[in-house]
Amino acid sequence: MSAPTSSPDVLIVGGGIGGLTLALSCHQAGISCRVFEAAPEIHPLGVGINLLPHAMRELSELGLADRLAAHAIETRTLAYYSRHGQPIISDARGRYAGYDWPQLSIHRADLHRVLLDATRERLGEDAVRLGHKVTRLDQNATRATLHFDNGHFTHGKVAIACDGIHSAVRRQLFPDEGPPKYSGVNMWRGAVHWPPFLGGDTMISTGWMTVGKTVIYPVRRGAPETGGKPLINWVAELERPEAVRQDWTGRGRLEDMMPAFAGLKFDFLDITGMIEATAEILEYPMVDRDPLERWSFGRITLLGDAAHPMYPRGSNGAGQAIVDARFLTGRIKTLGATPAALTAYEAVRNPATSKVVLTNRTDPPDAILREVWNRSGGKRFDRLEELIPMAELEAILERYKKISGFDRETLRTRPSFV
Repeated sequence: MSAPTSSPDVLIVGGGIGGLTLALSCHQAGISCRVFEAAPEIHPLGVGINLLPHAMRELSELGLADRLAAHAIETRTLAYYSRHGQPIISDARGRYAGYDWPQLSIHRADLHRVLLDATRERLGEDAVRLGHKVTRLDQNATRATLHFDNGHFTHGKVAIACDGIHSAVRRQLFPDEGPPKYSGVNMWRGAVHWPPFLGGDTMISTGWMTVGKTVIYPVRRGAPETGGKPLINWVAELERPEAVRQDWTGRGRLEDMMPAFAGLKFDFLDITGMIEATAEILEYPMVDRDPLERWSFGRITLLGDAAHPMYPRGSNGAGQAIVDARFLTGRIKTLGATPAALTAYEAVRNPATSKVVLTNRTDPPDAILREVWNRSGGKRFDRLEELIPMAELEAILERYKKISGFDRETLRTRPSFV
């Protein structure tokens, strides 16, 4: 079957957050592109996600800040608590911490819809081709070619794999890599309409993974049809010797979580009651992959989870994909849709994201909870400062911001990527 008569410069494999951000960025920079998504239909998958200031700077430069804010909660504080509900430290977030951009907590489906609608509005309805699953990718000296399971193929100057942790393109480039690496932690996630807590704009992180850790935050405002109750996203994490199935739509069961998450009721939030009231629980293992020495092979490169899947600790996976997309666009704008542009992109983004992947394994922000749990022996404490100095807790937070590229001054002063 013949290729389309007009071939875009940039072929984007995958219509997720990274792929759509790349498409919008290319359009903004005057670079022709097209997105090819394997799914035949777009479904509202997932639960909550956080857009930290480094991601919001990029999405704001794409003119999407107001659209996203209309669907989101602007997060004021990330507050850490022991398993016994004792406060540990509160970290001001986004504009409340002096950033020029907010932190938004949003349902993944709402974020995806904003990106997809904007892509179709700006690039045309045909810019995102559904039902195009890549089976093979070829290249020669002048072009890359995608082959699809529907018999079609298409050419472009470069091909960017944005097709997630189970990337078909990565598998072709690294056929012997094997499956993602299990962390020893399984996760259950859900979203439920529940009364607001701590002012309605606070994200909390509690407990520890040996006995049960939770991350909880609102992602949609209350409405009359929900009795005024906001939509609250929760994540429950627990160490287990065996991984559950690696499937983003895998259904979880309460009995698999309990009794680890039973009896969790703080003064301001009944965590167990909230979990038990959730109609649909998802489960999947916490996995990542070892950093790669290279992403780019001639006219092909990787982006987002296809390049650097990381543990969801630090609310940073989507943000790094968004930054990838913007930085890559800037390199293509300067150097053209060429292997040189892909190499220049990788030279900066590969080492930067490798640091985040490795830090998420050992020293992410929730290492605060680990330190308090270990030093207290899991018991209630009388005086936190007798366990761990506040300066040590603050250092963990600031170190992660620098490694992830969203410490306030760096973000404010660096030039735009595009």
